[in-house]
Amino acid sequence: MEVNSVSFLSSAASWQQLPREGLPEVAFIGRSNVGKSSLLNMLAGRRRLARTSRVPGKTRTVNCYKVNNRVLFLDLPGFGYAKVSKALRAQWSRFVSSYLTQRKELCAVVHLIDCRHPPMALDREVLIKMRSVRVEYLIALTKADKLSGSGRAASRKQVDQVLFECGVRASVTMCSTIKRTGRSELLNLIGAAVTQPARNLRG
Repeated sequence: MEVNSVSFLSSAASWQQLPREGLPEVAFIGRSNVGKSSLLNMLAGRRRLARTSRVPGKTRTVNCYKVNNRVLFLDLPGFGYAKVSKALRAQWSRFVSSYLTQRKELCAVVHLIDCRHPPMALDREVLIKMRSVRVEYLIALTKADKLSGSGRAASRKQVDQVLFECGVRASVTMCSTIKRTGRSELLNLIGAAVTQPARNLRG
């Protein structure tokens, strides 16, 4: 998949505000400060499409982007940020759970995990939830430039082991927004998920 055009579409703070374009959707999820905005910018080939911040929990709405006028990328709020109220964290959790399991337009989920750390408890919760979600499941191991070659291999092995333990199948891509590592591979996986008839628009 090549990105020829991309633009910000809308922000949604509730189910009712989600796009009504009827286009296939790709959701980007992950812990706060894992680099979702940076990854979206890399995939789009734009430096400032998605706002990046060093402050965890910056994304508090679902930010929607239209790609090539035929698919939507949705940046979901990061999970696990302690300084957000428990009530708000619970609200986000319910929203994300409903989105993953009920959104008919959803065709792929990109789960970002910082490759410097093993999948944490909340990451494992997502892994387990994805066992019952009938969409393409992709894992992007971010910040790969922070590790050596042997470190990246060890990280990948660790994630593969967790996937096995959780009984989940997923395509895993090592990514670095600094070196643009993994961009083509991840876009090709997304493109395949969007165009594969059996995966498109759940009925």
